[in-house]
Amino acid sequence: MNVIRFILQNHTQVLELTLEHLWLVGVSTAFATLIGVPLGILISHRPRLNKPVLASANIIQTIPSLALFGFLLPMPWLGERSDRLAILALTLYALLPIIRNTFTGICGVDPAVVEAGRGMGLTESQLLFQVELPLAMSVILSGVRVAIVISVGLATIAAAIGAGGLGEFIFRGLAMVDDRVILAGAIPAAVLALSADVGVGWLERRLRPR
Repeated sequence: MNVIRFILQNHTQVLELTLEHLWLVGVSTAFATLIGVPLGILISHRPRLNKPVLASANIIQTIPSLALFGFLLPMPWLGERSDRLAILALTLYALLPIIRNTFTGICGVDPAVVEAGRGMGLTESQLLFQVELPLAMSVILSGVRVAIVISVGLATIAAAIGAGGLGEFIFRGLAMVDDRVILAGAIPAAVLALSADVGVGWLERRLRPR
């Protein structure tokens, strides 16, 4: 009850930090999707690029988030704005599930369906946009869903470099040793992650081939 009272008393700041959190997650996920989906398509049609691309994305995932923020901080254009730095770091972390699921979804399309499309005279680009991507869309969205949930959690760390978001409450609560302040950041972040998971999961089921 103390946590709820604290959130209600500070609802303006909670809302402001939640919107900052949504901004960081939304922009980074959009960038990751714009980069990851084409890369997934590329390696599904160019198998020799499969290992280098997936290995690079895997290596990024193994770097601790604070270490990555610290590594990017000295970069001239990025270091000037903490939100730019946070968005780049979150984008890099979100790439792996999107690339991997796009690759899996495209490769999972029934070869007989692709051959039937070729037999009907479809070009490679028409096959991609009219056959492969529609059939793989639910798998791709599954990767986007994982990326969003990862980003919501990691965006709380962005407060350590002054990028804002709900992590502000968490770090402030840790410094004050106050559970109410920690939970004022953790609870909305958990609600955001669960809402995104449910919402994108519903869309994924709607687009699943029957």
